[in-house]
Amino acid sequence: MTMNVDEGASRYPTLLSPLDLGHTVLRNRVVMGSMHTKLEDRARDLPKLAAFFAERARGGVALMVTGGYAPTWRGWLAPFGSQMTSERHARAHRVVTDAVHEHDGKILLQVLHAGRYAYHPLSLGASGRKSPITPFRPRAMTTRQVDRTVTAFARAARLARRAGYDGVEIMGSEGYLINQFLAARTNDRTDAWGGSAAKRMRFPLEIVRRTRDLVGDDFIVQYRISLLDLVDNAQSWEETVELARGLEAAGVSILNTGIGWHEARVPTIVTSVPSGAFAWVTGKVRQEVSIPVVASNRINRPETAEHILASGEADLVSMARPLLADAEWVTKTAQRREREIITCIACNQACLDHTFQNQRATCLLNPRSGYETELVLSPTRTVKSIAVVGAGPAGLAAAIELAGRGHRVELFEAADTIGGQFRLAARIPGKEEFARTLDYYRHMIEVRGVTLRLGVRADVDDLAGYDEVVIATGVRPRVPDIPGVDHPKVLTYQQAIGEGAVVGDRVAIIGAGGIGFDVGEFLLHEQNEPLEHWLRRWGVTDPENARGGLTDKVSPIPRRQVYLLQRKASALGKGLGKTTGWVHRTTLQDSGVTMLRAVEYVRIDDEGLHISVPTDPRDAKAPRESRVLDVDTVLLCAGQTSVRDLVVPLQERGVRVHVIGGADVAAELDAKRAIKQATELAARL
Repeated sequence: MTMNVDEGASRYPTLLSPLDLGHTVLRNRVVMGSMHTKLEDRARDLPKLAAFFAERARGGVALMVTGGYAPTWRGWLAPFGSQMTSERHARAHRVVTDAVHEHDGKILLQVLHAGRYAYHPLSLGASGRKSPITPFRPRAMTTRQVDRTVTAFARAARLARRAGYDGVEIMGSEGYLINQFLAARTNDRTDAWGGSAAKRMRFPLEIVRRTRDLVGDDFIVQYRISLLDLVDNAQSWEETVELARGLEAAGVSILNTGIGWHEARVPTIVTSVPSGAFAWVTGKVRQEVSIPVVASNRINRPETAEHILASGEADLVSMARPLLADAEWVTKTAQRREREIITCIACNQACLDHTFQNQRATCLLNPRSGYETELVLSPTRTVKSIAVVGAGPAGLAAAIELAGRGHRVELFEAADTIGGQFRLAARIPGKEEFARTLDYYRHMIEVRGVTLRLGVRADVDDLAGYDEVVIATGVRPRVPDIPGVDHPKVLTYQQAIGEGAVVGDRVAIIGAGGIGFDVGEFLLHEQNEPLEHWLRRWGVTDPENARGGLTDKVSPIPRRQVYLLQRKASALGKGLGKTTGWVHRTTLQDSGVTMLRAVEYVRIDDEGLHISVPTDPRDAKAPRESRVLDVDTVLLCAGQTSVRDLVVPLQERGVRVHVIGGADVAAELDAKRAIKQATELAARL
């Protein structure tokens, strides 16, 4: 039963209140921040992009921002990437803007010049300094090229207006070209565009002035300002405030918050970043300007957003990935259906990791995101009785989506609670929000009428009478063949995390994949780390105290002595997520974890773990030496095996069986694949 919208407004009065910009009114305070989906780069994909944004507009989002569009071909993010440089481009975008306006939403085109972050050999930058995150060295812009680029930004905005956009966002943060002009770190120019803070600021200020001149007063000009560069030799707070005031005077309508360059050593959006971690710095700049200011980064729940707004830290909140996860976030909030919100867990696995691998962005928890026209879950014409066995991510997703289509679904789970391997993940420090996903599934089981049978280990006789059976029985930890692996000091990760087995003070972890790194976090850190502790651990401070808000790290005292080991000769953690792996590696390194690779496991006994390792850790072929790790506990994180005992017996009885998730392929807690498989299966049945 849905509740009246007025009830949502009473609980979230600021979040759901309109904002008058003078020439137009935003229906609430929710902004969908920019995210490159990979649908921007080709005109043929614009109808899919239109469907993507239309679904968010229908879901109540007030203002959306597209992925970045280059104002010149030199500013491409990648070869032949998204750009807004011609009337032809503008005409093609009408399908996007019309779709959004049909649902009373507003949308901005983000104008972004990659500068030295461009992933192509024809890039231009404020200087010739190479970025550490791309292989190409940019050419320093000539004075004339700088001026032409300023004008190109303004022309892109004018084209955006012709395309039907309600405004533009000028991308001035995250280390892209404008940010490169602003920081002495990347601007060593001696002409009118560098040499002093005032001259470095001239570039963004001129862009805004020329943009406002071309688009007029009744067009939103949002500027994404870097409030914390989080890199060395960055902007000072005084410079940031001067820039903010200058942008307001030049005609900016809204200031959006940018946190950190892409090359920064501080994580800003991953799961372990505390909720609303940077709203305080948005509050600082809000005191310096009179135009609306947007808070961003790790805001994913209505109560968090309302608190930020009500406390005066911002006028609007920006959420990119949370609205990727749930297009109806605003509507559900307004109708007091918060428990039905698919809460973004900031895993990055299907969104940013996809983007940086040149794949279409979607969401681990919502595979329909970005595939609105392709993955359709319409009501079924033929109602079936379906049994789903296993209440891990695959089984949960299958059960609620099948029931959502109208099928009669029974969900069997041998344990006394739902979650499977995902329940273990929720116990890892920094992954506390994974528990919200299980809360969502628990609630949706009730909402959609799934019959849940906990503590029931279904057998063939139980399942023989259903029209379809979905096997989502998951995985069990793999026990490697090591002499002494049955020693009392040996535990599996399941026993340590899920069953509360006692772990000693000196621990060897066998297996350095995602589970091994998670177990390291589990052993070394507490859950729900306070924000102030997190800021100190990563070396983030008030930008009034240090340029860019960057200071020395203060590492916590390790709770245990930990060894992380792998058989492979490659660097540990190489297979972790592209945008999150470095965070996990850094966290364990800062906590004093000893990482060993190319390890041969000899035996486990009372003395500890006997191993053989290369004398030169950089050379797997170097002479080897024997070592004994004097540890109290050996933790096995050496992969999994599929649990699929029911499959063949069911098939022999003539039952229609579908195998998904870990039961299909045993991989490291691969919830992305499991939930996608489950959703696609639900769409087919």
